[in-house]
Amino acid sequence: MIEFDRVTITYDRAVAPAVRDVSFTVPEGELALVIGRTGSGKSTLLRAINGLVPHFTGGTLAGRVLVNGRDTREYRPRDLADVVGFVGQDPMTGFVTDTVEDELAYSMESLGTAPDVMRRRVEETLDLLGLADVRDRALTSLSGGQRQRTAIGAALTSHPAVLVLDEPTSALDPQAAEEVLAALQRLVHDLGVTVVMAEHRLERVIQYADRVIEVPGGIGLVSTGLPADQMVTAPVAPPVVELGRLAGWSPLPLSVRDARRAAVALRSQLADVQPLRRPTVTGAELARCSELVVGYGAVTALRGVSVSIRAGEIVAVMGRNGAGKSTLLNALVGIVPPRSGTVTAAGADPRRTRPAKLVKAVGLVPQEPADLLYAATVADECSGADADFRVAAGTCRAVLERLAPGVDDQLHPRDLSEGQRLCLALAVVLCGAPPLLLLDEPTRGLDYGAKRRLVEILRELAAAGHAVVLSTHDVEMVAEVATRVMVLADGELVSEGETATVVADSPAFAPQVAKILAPLTFLTVGEVATALERAS
Repeated sequence: MIEFDRVTITYDRAVAPAVRDVSFTVPEGELALVIGRTGSGKSTLLRAINGLVPHFTGGTLAGRVLVNGRDTREYRPRDLADVVGFVGQDPMTGFVTDTVEDELAYSMESLGTAPDVMRRRVEETLDLLGLADVRDRALTSLSGGQRQRTAIGAALTSHPAVLVLDEPTSALDPQAAEEVLAALQRLVHDLGVTVVMAEHRLERVIQYADRVIEVPGGIGLVSTGLPADQMVTAPVAPPVVELGRLAGWSPLPLSVRDARRAAVALRSQLADVQPLRRPTVTGAELARCSELVVGYGAVTALRGVSVSIRAGEIVAVMGRNGAGKSTLLNALVGIVPPRSGTVTAAGADPRRTRPAKLVKAVGLVPQEPADLLYAATVADECSGADADFRVAAGTCRAVLERLAPGVDDQLHPRDLSEGQRLCLALAVVLCGAPPLLLLDEPTRGLDYGAKRRLVEILRELAAAGHAVVLSTHDVEMVAEVATRVMVLADGELVSEGETATVVADSPAFAPQVAKILAPLTFLTVGEVATALERAS
């Protein structure tokens, strides 16, 4: 179905190829998972499947890519639209209509599908992806996760033989991600659709993959093989695999179910050892919401939410897509006005505080990091941030280098990978070291290494007396760094407490290690490693 034959792709003015000498085949009806570090070339590989590379992006493609017998040199993306459905990392860049239902129908209209068939497929897709309640909503009014599901649905309705997905679950809550992955499984097993996806949250998808394609980046060569074989040495691996490596299990488990079976002896070994966790030392209150109500037209996004954020805390805000997480962060920085209730940040109402003063007290990295980036090069973006926050020259660049080593200073921010662009936006805000830091989905597009580096920075900020609030669906990140968790549902605060208390017993929000070692209360592989050292 898909064949790469000695493919090397080099972008204009690039000093080295994005991918080099790639050869592999994906048969019909397989789910192929593309893995690799942030910026390694995964998106380039995916875009070569439907001809976006090089027809849209430019550059040079050496070798040959065949999709269902069609050579992508000769067939442009529009000529492959009946065969390949594509969903990029940023859904908004691919939307061409105004509402959810119109977007689902658009690709079928372009292909001349009969109206009765279009109607049936739209209804099926709305139900399949849980979008029926937003069918008439404007795309601009959707949450990030709802946009992601709409983009996936728009690709599905034309029933392509090949479906290419770039980070398809990155903006989805755990339940929505499971629904999407279950739908993809049905497409693969029941309809013979070939699915190729790149994903950093391997804990969600590795057990469903038929093959893994590893893109190492740099001078390394792309390799492919069975998931269990590739995970033995892969530089990026989910917690279930990391725990298997630590415990010496063979073969390595790829699912929680298999890991629980292998972990009987490990649970016995850890039965009398309690996990060590950093104590939380809190200081002054930096932000407060009291009986906060926020709405968008007829939609009430927050309903009587009262929270307090103190110095030294790292607070995770969790909940389903559309639960009100982003709205809460936006209210704390004054972007959205409350219908009732009060908000204070840095001791004042953020909507009544001068922007020049507010930005030094509260920093927000939004879901779309490009909203913060305006300069023509990475170097200009970094130097501009240094000047804006009046910090020493090179401060922003040093933070970026720590988060994403090796990013080219002369690249335009839009030419970065999604993960690198997020790292740049994080660096811009982090270099100002605001007392209150708000992060909306801060791990989208980040590999496990980049997430570990971000965790280190956030812990340093908390230890220095800053407060961090992060809205996220990344349960592994929450287990690693959060000191407190708040769960929103339908705009209401339904649960709040210490991380281990809130997430350990939750079927939706428990990290993999907690599920594997339950009823023990370990949350991360790091906690297990420390406990084993103490027990020996």
